[in-house]
Amino acid sequence: MSRPDPPAGHEPWRPGGDRGGGPGGQPSQPLPQTHYGRYVGVLGLIALVLITINTALTKPNGATGIPPGQPLAPFAVPLVTGNLRGETDVATHPNQGTAGRVPACRERGSQILNICELYEQGPVVLALFVDSGSCPAVLGDLQALVSSFPGVRFAAVSIMGNRGALRRLVRSHGLTMPVGIDNDGALAALYKLASCPQVSFALPGGTVQSRALLRRLPPTQLRARVSELVAASRQRGWRGPGE
Repeated sequence: MSRPDPPAGHEPWRPGGDRGGGPGGQPSQPLPQTHYGRYVGVLGLIALVLITINTALTKPNGATGIPPGQPLAPFAVPLVTGNLRGETDVATHPNQGTAGRVPACRERGSQILNICELYEQGPVVLALFVDSGSCPAVLGDLQALVSSFPGVRFAAVSIMGNRGALRRLVRSHGLTMPVGIDNDGALAALYKLASCPQVSFALPGGTVQSRALLRRLPPTQLRARVSELVAASRQRGWRGPGE
């Protein structure tokens, strides 16, 4: 992942180098560029076609998202509102070839959406979407719940898309939750993307709490699903702000 040239006197960032993101270290630098997109770009495009067809026909294609009890797949992507550019890091250990040189969970920074960082902080509601048709409307639905669930980490990732258009989407919906962009479509396969939108619910620590939503729900039903996530998290000892 590229970034502006560093100020004079500062050592330039080297892809895949030591990012100082461990305990006591400085925040990680931007994501490295890899060749992952070369191999999954076509997969991402195929996934978009399948999602479009599946949504139009309202028939399941066999995929239902990551099952309950399984961990969310680690990833780090650029925020659409930032100026970092690069490919999705999905590595789970160092030097993992095309997946990434640095484990995704170590990719931290003010312009990076890191799913590991989110579930370390609390329950997570993650929407994967395509910026087309009615699919992005779910972002407004989730944003409307943010103030009611202050301890829940809401986030969204666009599967590919145009960054300028996504920035306008963020502004038009008044989104305060982080929105990232999966430039190469890597998350479509990792998250078993079945429809648009797809919303996953995860407990603190990253374990999926319930089946993913594969369609847009009425606001009251969506609120009920988030409430169930919060209740399940509290049963496991989590407490929200001020509790």
